[in-house]
Amino acid sequence: MSTNHTPSPATPSAGALIREWRTRRRMSQLDLALEAEISQRHLSFVESGRSTPSRDMVLHLAEQLEVPLRERNRILLAAGYAPGFAERPLDDPSMGAVMAAVEKVLAGHEPNPALAVDRHWNLIKGNRAMAPFLDGIANPALLESPVNVLRLSLHPEGLAPRIVNLIEWRDHLVERLHRLNQAVAEPALYELEQELRAYPMPKRVRPASAHDYSAIAVPLRLRFGETELSFITTITVFGTPLDVTVSEIAVETFFPADERTAAIVRTMADGGTAGRPS
Repeated sequence: MSTNHTPSPATPSAGALIREWRTRRRMSQLDLALEAEISQRHLSFVESGRSTPSRDMVLHLAEQLEVPLRERNRILLAAGYAPGFAERPLDDPSMGAVMAAVEKVLAGHEPNPALAVDRHWNLIKGNRAMAPFLDGIANPALLESPVNVLRLSLHPEGLAPRIVNLIEWRDHLVERLHRLNQAVAEPALYELEQELRAYPMPKRVRPASAHDYSAIAVPLRLRFGETELSFITTITVFGTPLDVTVSEIAVETFFPADERTAAIVRTMADGGTAGRPS
């Protein structure tokens, strides 16, 4: 039985999609041909539709272009082949080991906050250290599933009023989202970027701070009760994923940027009352 799929007439051709991703990556035909170790003439024929690429060639070109797994499936379908990468829901039994790994990373990062998100920056899971920072959010709807972490962070009725360096942090998040949009071409993320850019922002006045981490990272400076906490963050993804869903999971971990913050989060983890969100 054939495993080929006939693409819909409205579906762009595989060659057109490859050309789109090559353009997105700002590569010339010659650049990609050299990276893929094929002739420029062959690549030109593939992109123009004069030559139908083999399944292996589609995957090879997609690998050189660092095309996301979800989009590799789309190119395979457009070329008439079956998808090459499964896409399982998070609650699928086969995802048990993946979710266990995510939960282990989140729990292991306590007493510091950490969370896992999907490709749309919707919350998959957060560790226990996240809870105190979400108390008293002005708009409870922002905490209803699915919780979008970026919207929650920058919405004027979310965490935004508590972020001391809101302008710098907004710029950092929006720029990160913009780079992701360039990399994955996700319409929903583009709409989210436009939404975040439209949120009202205070005047661009840099608050005074005893510490300046701008030389190494943009810190998240969060007002918490009568004190100010400062965190730097890292993003972790799975290496060499073979499943679309797994490839789109990201774990963001928050590290104290100073000893005062570290001491307060330790106190909070021990059940102390180091302060309340204001």
